[in-house]
Amino acid sequence: MDSLRKIGVIARSLDSISNIEFKEYELSKGQYLYLVRIGEKPGIILQQLCEMICVDKTTGSRAVNNLVKANLIRKEISKNNRKNQLLYLTEKGKEMYYIVERENNYSNEVALSGFSASERETFNQLLDRAKANVYKDWQKVKCGEKRDY
Repeated sequence: MDSLRKIGVIARSLDSISNIEFKEYELSKGQYLYLVRIGEKPGIILQQLCEMICVDKTTGSRAVNNLVKANLIRKEISKNNRKNQLLYLTEKGKEMYYIVERENNYSNEVALSGFSASERETFNQLLDRAKANVYKDWQKVKCGEKRDY
């Protein structure tokens, strides 16, 4: 099995676990990703959030609007640019953020159990490089370029 398939299996497994565990909090599929990124970067705008998660603006907007309806995040008009809406966690969203963070930390420990500190560091460095490579490709394809394969 090649590396990307293995990464895909890990990602889908963790996503499935999260969706099952967060269902009791009425957090729909994948919404935890948006919640965490907004919690990490309060005041982020939708375009930046979509770039971080690698989704198109329509998908991101739909997810954000659902989180607003669920009272997990709120929007504020930017004073610097009235076209931008800044995204923040509500009190309910902050509570959910800590639950999601605990789950993420636990999953991270499970995934990396048996790895030495040095192996964890190397693994993260290699993943960062792979992520940067794929992100560049995603940017090109998103802008209409065709990949030559």
